[in-house]
Amino acid sequence: MSEPRIEAFLEMMAVERDASPHTLAAYGRDLADAASGLAAAGGLMAADREAVEAWFADLSRRGLSAATAARRRSALRQFYRFALAEGWRTDDPSRRLDAPQRGRPLPKVLDRDEVERLIAAAAARDGAAGLRLIALVELTYAAGLRVSELLALPVAAARRDPAYLVVRGKGGKERLTPLNGPARAALAAWLAARDAARSKDAPDSPWLFPSRGRTGRLTPRRFAQLLDQAAVDAGIDPARVSPHVLRHAFATHLLEGGADLRVVQTLLGHADIATTQIYTHVTSDRLVEMVRSKHPLGRR
Repeated sequence: MSEPRIEAFLEMMAVERDASPHTLAAYGRDLADAASGLAAAGGLMAADREAVEAWFADLSRRGLSAATAARRRSALRQFYRFALAEGWRTDDPSRRLDAPQRGRPLPKVLDRDEVERLIAAAAARDGAAGLRLIALVELTYAAGLRVSELLALPVAAARRDPAYLVVRGKGGKERLTPLNGPARAALAAWLAARDAARSKDAPDSPWLFPSRGRTGRLTPRRFAQLLDQAAVDAGIDPARVSPHVLRHAFATHLLEGGADLRVVQTLLGHADIATTQIYTHVTSDRLVEMVRSKHPLGRR
């Protein structure tokens, strides 16, 4: 198989599917692995169904996780569909590949008291850095934002005390995320500190959370480091805290409070409600544990 065909497929994914650079890099590696594994069968353009299925079956024997194998299957199937549409092949040898079985891990979650302690630890910090961290935590927890969505927020979106934010999520899809009172207050305080710290002669950064780094905005790695320190200050194991854990807490606490699953799906920006349903297992497990630990008969 020629390299230009992989490049053409990746270009299509970038332009038509709005795939992220991370996804494109992963798919590029997956297809390179498939091309190498199918070289003896003539490569991706000549390999038949038996060869493709044998390559896929070999992934588990090579020690690849179910998640990685599932992604490689997805990359190969999408490539062959593209090859069919382009007329490069007249059949799809990946059509019968079964998705690998994998258990879906339950998300880590913080309880309400732990979230409050984390916010209090952030609030205990002095100056603009403390106000920034409070805004980061409040926005993540109050709106259930992905860290990529949070750090890509333009400063213009936060001006004039907005009651909600317009967020661009996966696939470039936009959604509205309502903000509660504490999140709006934290946002206003951070904006005031941000504006006060900026030199009047310097152009304003377009980002809500600017940085002097290469991207010009705060990185997920730096946010995670700040959360780790806040967790230590709050007496919480840092291994249990991350930006994504705050998003999990947002969804779990909404469902525990009686929110409709479809509403939570919309707020999280999930395309498939099955992704949201995992939080129902988390809340069920917490209810079972509460009965066991709090009910008189459960303590016997």
